[in-house]
Amino acid sequence: METTPQTPPSFPPHPYPLLRIMGSNAFLLSIIYLLVGIAVELARTYYPTPFVQRLSLSLDSLPARALELVGVMGSLRTRYLDGKLADYQVRLVFAGTTIVIIFLLAFVVGMVVGSLRGYMERRVLKR
Repeated sequence: METTPQTPPSFPPHPYPLLRIMGSNAFLLSIIYLLVGIAVELARTYYPTPFVQRLSLSLDSLPARALELVGVMGSLRTRYLDGKLADYQVRLVFAGTTIVIIFLLAFVVGMVVGSLRGYMERRVLKR
């Protein structure tokens, strides 16, 4: 009696590489945000107009609120005002925070879109 090896059922490759698209979009948004931040910081340093000052504050508000939400902003502010942190160190913390926020948002939006797409595909297949 010959036995044939049982092969596990193969699943077709997913035609929609969601994680790759989410990562690419988040990376692109991070690069754009950081380039805009560098341009605004240079403009703030060399041409400190009221518009540039407001633009700089608006770019800093997202990471500042996120750091406030996790309870880190108070100690960061204290260390900065005490002279223990330089401007560039605060900028690096804000840039890193912004990149994390962008990737988290891309992941959440991608999961919602992927879930909706899967739901719609299952719904169409049932018909």
